[in-house]
Amino acid sequence: QLQVAESGGGLVQPGGSLRLSCAASRYPLNNYAIAWFRQAPGKEREGVSCIDSVATGDTDYVDSVKGRFTISRDSARNTVYLQMNSLKPEDTAIYFCAIQLTQPTCSGYAPGDFGAWGQGTQVTVSS
Repeated sequence: QLQVAESGGGLVQPGGSLRLSCAASRYPLNNYAIAWFRQAPGKEREGVSCIDSVATGDTDYVDSVKGRFTISRDSARNTVYLQMNSLKPEDTAIYFCAIQLTQPTCSGYAPGDFGAWGQGTQVTVSS
């Protein structure tokens, strides 16, 4: 079964940084567009960032994280990262990664287009 696993969350002060990892043990992530989502308490899951398959490698960010978050891919480790800098309390959420099933390029964040969801990793930004 195709599934990913997130890690790297934690508690950080405002202005701090975290790096999240999204890994798959059995399937090559290189062939897929991978997106990061987050879900804060009482809110809907929202897309944060996406990276195309290695064929194109383009990236996308929602406005709220542009200039602060960076998505990248380590093909050798079969892992996608989300580097989060200048964190704000409003970034507090459970962060998930998922594989885009419909095409190998990023094309929005409709949850129905994604699968292989992991369990998520908690990010808390608080002083």
